[in-house]
Amino acid sequence: MEELLTVAAVARRLGVAPATLRTWARRYGIGPTDHESGSHRRYCPEDLAKLTTMRRLIIAGMSPAEAAEKALTVKSAIKMEKIVGEFSDRPDVIDALHSAANALDKSFIESTLRNDIEKNGVIRSWQEVIVPVLVMLGKSWEETGEGIEIEHFFSETLKRVLRERASMIQKPINPRPVLVASVGEEMHSLAIHALTAALAERNIECHFLGARTPFAALEAMVEKFAPPAIFLWAQLVENADPSFFKNLPAVRPAPRILLGGPGWRESDCTNMTKTPDLNFACEEITRAIGA
Repeated sequence: MEELLTVAAVARRLGVAPATLRTWARRYGIGPTDHESGSHRRYCPEDLAKLTTMRRLIIAGMSPAEAAEKALTVKSAIKMEKIVGEFSDRPDVIDALHSAANALDKSFIESTLRNDIEKNGVIRSWQEVIVPVLVMLGKSWEETGEGIEIEHFFSETLKRVLRERASMIQKPINPRPVLVASVGEEMHSLAIHALTAALAERNIECHFLGARTPFAALEAMVEKFAPPAIFLWAQLVENADPSFFKNLPAVRPAPRILLGGPGWRESDCTNMTKTPDLNFACEEITRAIGA
């Protein structure tokens, strides 16, 4: 027996209101296949597939009428790569990702991010698309107090795509990996995920320690590997403890230490290099490894 879904269940999966589904069925004829007047609406898997296609086409910028017509006429699901490959400019990509995040559509987000990174590289995607989407999601949560799950969902999906990109490195040009970490109790790590992926595009390998890296972990890694460069991220002031770079063990050759994030105070960073953006960090690390 096929699983039949209620209007509420389908609405949750698509990230739309139940009333929207009823409107789509009434206006565009895209609803339950076997619905009978007076009975409860129940959607079969084929109905859900058509509605999912329609929803994704709308997210990609198509009008509901056009999206419904397309979804009803295609014999098989439209490939995601085709949908996300037709964005005309950056605002379209931003809007699509924001809408897909609100719909909790992991496949759409992943495909859109992969497509954009493949076309433009990690740095441009981060600066021109990803950061604006994160700002929009954060602002929505601050203003309404709702949607924290959307921000977390998008962030985790983004991390997966960036880790995937970072893993594509084949022949690193640096014999000793660069060390990348968020220091202390710093939970924010999206920026260093992006940095690692951007460095991988240059065939620069990293040891990625992630969020909440204690000093003991940094100390051990420096002693064992003598990294040519160390990048320390602090989003919040309370995590930007200067002892994380001042008390590192002395090794030869001495690593280039770079600080990233708004948490670092200028008064604590005398004679240290603060990186204003991802591109600057990549350039400094590239020079540090002698490339």
